[in-house]
Amino acid sequence: MPTEPLRCAGALIVDDDGRIFIQRRSPDRRLFPNTWDIVGGHLELGETLEEALRREVEEETGWTVSVVLGTVGEYTYTGDDGIDRVETDFLVRVDGDLSRPRLEAGKHTECRWITESEIVVLDEHRDVNDGLIRRIAEDGFAALRLLGL
Repeated sequence: MPTEPLRCAGALIVDDDGRIFIQRRSPDRRLFPNTWDIVGGHLELGETLEEALRREVEEETGWTVSVVLGTVGEYTYTGDDGIDRVETDFLVRVDGDLSRPRLEAGKHTECRWITESEIVVLDEHRDVNDGLIRRIAEDGFAALRLLGL
């Protein structure tokens, strides 16, 4: 069991309409199965937060990060695997066909863009993630408002 928390980077990908991209995790995933989630994952050995952010966006969507608009927040949680995690999430813009993400096979089953008024969808299977994903999205929409986007 690691003594240091596992570091993670997350991307709240924003489109020109101020919507945030979410994807549903596969029901076979150990952590947060069948829940809606933002793009992101663990840092690999020697990787910075920004390097991990860019890699995860490419792996999970096929898009490339064009602009990091700012930091949304840092979130600490313990997964059902018993591992403590510290996740830093960022608002980002991406390059690519936003209507055609390339979901990572076996890890995600569907995707969509949501507005702030549609955030309730993140409460599906909330028992699995204790509302964490909704809190992150709420903070993301608040950051968008502060940036005037």
